[in-house]
Amino acid sequence: MPPTARQVPDTSFAEEEAVLLTSELIRIDTTNTGDPDTLVGERAAAEYVAEKLAEVGYETTYVESGAPGRGNVVARLAGSDPSRGALLVHGHLDVVPADASEWSVHPFSGAVQDGYVWGRGAVDMKDMVGMTLALARRLKRDNIVPKRDIIFAFLADEEAGGHFGAQWLVENRPELFEGATEAISEVGGFSITVKDGVRAYLIETAEKGIAWMTLRARGRAGHGSMVHDDNAVTKLTKAVNRLGTHQFPIVLTDSVRDFLHGISDITGLAVDEDDLEGTVAKLGNIARMIGATLRDTANPTMLKAGYKANVIPSIAEATVDCRVLPGRQEAFERELDEILGPDIEREWTGLPAVETTFDGALVDHMTSSILAEDPGAKALPYMLSGGTDAKSFAQLGIRCFGYAPLQLPADLDFSALFHGVDERVPVDALKFGTRVLDRFLRNC
Repeated sequence: MPPTARQVPDTSFAEEEAVLLTSELIRIDTTNTGDPDTLVGERAAAEYVAEKLAEVGYETTYVESGAPGRGNVVARLAGSDPSRGALLVHGHLDVVPADASEWSVHPFSGAVQDGYVWGRGAVDMKDMVGMTLALARRLKRDNIVPKRDIIFAFLADEEAGGHFGAQWLVENRPELFEGATEAISEVGGFSITVKDGVRAYLIETAEKGIAWMTLRARGRAGHGSMVHDDNAVTKLTKAVNRLGTHQFPIVLTDSVRDFLHGISDITGLAVDEDDLEGTVAKLGNIARMIGATLRDTANPTMLKAGYKANVIPSIAEATVDCRVLPGRQEAFERELDEILGPDIEREWTGLPAVETTFDGALVDHMTSSILAEDPGAKALPYMLSGGTDAKSFAQLGIRCFGYAPLQLPADLDFSALFHGVDERVPVDALKFGTRVLDRFLRNC
């Protein structure tokens, strides 16, 4: 007789396998620069995942999403109740670049030492991919039937906006996600230690919108030695300076309000809605991440102009990374008009903000799965200042959460590890997360 979702075989093998798979995935360099000519590794990683799934009996779908080598793998595990909506568990295989000269260990070594798995992608997000893959294998290998269908998706190109990954699949292969009503993925479910050793686990219920914007100024070309009153570079840099030093208004969204009041209930920290920045500043390492969800941001990141020292160019361009709160897109654009003025052209690509409520049966299962491993903990909603592939899947009407559970040391500055030097994940945190996700996937 096959095990049911409530019969709980030992997870120790899956825990060890999650550590091994995470390490092996890190060793596959899947650097995504955003430049198609310099991309590496996504196909190799997708083929690795497909092979691991096929070993235990999954039928997998391999899709190259819009360009050669942009590999994605999707597999479905049937649940006991086909009338229920499916759960999508998605993770991306690509990582941002890393300069090996800055690291204590090689960023693509996948080294397991000093209680950590080290390397680019350790927390963003080959840790979650490793746990997901280990548990997908366990469920199939042990013939465990979950309560609902689970769709496992391993994706390309998240680090460059998902245009050749989740977004392409949503637009071109939506049938792969047929029946999915809810989803979990990265940057949620991790712990922060808030008071007297009490841990709060932050479950992502919202994300700011992404808008990667190009600003363009035009002027009259000329000789660099001449007096010149129509200089594109001057126009652009003045506008970039105005935008880069501008502070957008503080807006208290439902997700951030619920987080702050949840922290207040645990710690007694007074939430002063007239001084939200002052309140957030008292939160320790997490303050940087939460502080970025109080207002829209527009950070200039790149400049491009000219081709010779003595030639005044006719065009100058700047790239700006904009992150916009839920419900703020129209107001944000009006503010840009005022800041930039009529002479600055702008165009952008991006994806909208997403937000859901912190309630319902899925949230109850997330919370209970954590508390079963950490009984004194609390689960709180929060907003992610960055973005994930949830933005794409939300377009299919899927309710999306960040839930990649990790129990972290109190002194670990977790948010600094994302895209940072010496990125690493604690081995014990991976094993904890595997146990939590195992319970969650079997019973949700």
